[in-house]
Amino acid sequence: MIATARRMNASGLNQGTSGNLGVRVEGGLLITPSGMDYGALVPEDLVFLRFDGSPEGRRVPSTEWRFHRDILEARPEVNAVLHAHSMFCTTLACLHRPIPAFHYMVAKAGGSTIRCAPYATFGTEALSRHAVAALEGRKACLLANHGMIAVGASLAAAYALAVEVETLAAMYWRALQVGEPVLLDEAEMAVVLEKFKTYGHPPPLP
Repeated sequence: MIATARRMNASGLNQGTSGNLGVRVEGGLLITPSGMDYGALVPEDLVFLRFDGSPEGRRVPSTEWRFHRDILEARPEVNAVLHAHSMFCTTLACLHRPIPAFHYMVAKAGGSTIRCAPYATFGTEALSRHAVAALEGRKACLLANHGMIAVGASLAAAYALAVEVETLAAMYWRALQVGEPVLLDEAEMAVVLEKFKTYGHPPPLP
């Protein structure tokens, strides 16, 4: 987790002490602490959080612990949650713009669009509800006036998806500087989503 948190900042996916990580463990989740420099983190700084919201450890959990817990509770197939204030995702989120099907790789996030959850104050139950709803049937979303979330079966998968979504956000932002991109229709995105079920998993040789 610490290596991924540092990688988020080194890659430009995140800045400063913003953003946070949560990973499912037996009995709850591990989450990054609130407001700490990732470069200074040691394993003892990670906070164990039970699903009832009670923390254990020497640090205070991230202020966004609610949506980490609630996403993991709502999505048993998800084991890791990554939240970042990535530049292009956050730019679109500040415009309350979802990422539409301007490119087929939008389907990597699980659907024909990447939704933008409505705004709510950081750390609140309302924000958590909005995030869980925006992620229904999806693996990533934007948070209005805030940032982005990516989830995965592992922390590595969540990080890889976050990079992909930020790349798509950058492409979409650039396309908007010229005009409105031509969007792929739902029928084509359905084909892409079906093909992605085996993407990266070639069938065994006969």
